[in-house]
Amino acid sequence: MTQDWWLTYLVTTLILSLSPGSGAINTMSTSISHGYRGAVASIAGLQLGLVIHIVLVGIGLGALLSQSVLAFDMLKWFGAAYLIWLGIQQWRSAGSLDLQTLANSMPRRRLFKRAILVNLTNPKSIVFLAALFPQFIIPHQPQAMQYLVLGVTTVVVDVVVMIGYATLARRIALWLKGPRQLKQLNRTFGSLFMLVGALLATARKA
Repeated sequence: MTQDWWLTYLVTTLILSLSPGSGAINTMSTSISHGYRGAVASIAGLQLGLVIHIVLVGIGLGALLSQSVLAFDMLKWFGAAYLIWLGIQQWRSAGSLDLQTLANSMPRRRLFKRAILVNLTNPKSIVFLAALFPQFIIPHQPQAMQYLVLGVTTVVVDVVVMIGYATLARRIALWLKGPRQLKQLNRTFGSLFMLVGALLATARKA
């Protein structure tokens, strides 16, 4: 893989990571409700889910899963239901609690596991990676190393972007400290979770 080819992929990945999705919503809502440490645990979970998708694509299973209508639909409906459930939980979160109480209300291990599921149950992610990676793979060069470079680049870029989202959300939370404002924030992110879940439910395999 040439440097120019890698830079093109880097820009592509950066643009895609900046696009708001379930991962960004999960990171921001976690940062607001459970603090920066909770957001770090959430980001780690998202990346583990992303790594699993990358590995599946690298060994060829991603293409098989992306071609199976049944597998796509099953993962899609599970992911949509999970996001809507998260949205309902976020909507019902107690806005009267202060930030410190909210930060301690859920173990970071649970936030980590929740984030893994958010990424793993998004079939559009693995389908997209299965379509994107081959566009940047040079056939006559060792493919394993190229997949490794693309995978590491994807994860590093996503980590940086998610940290940015978490930092932004935390500053918003510290600025809007009142119970009523926290309640509105919870409801806003709860609504976003449910919206993304509904959009995922309407997704069709290309």
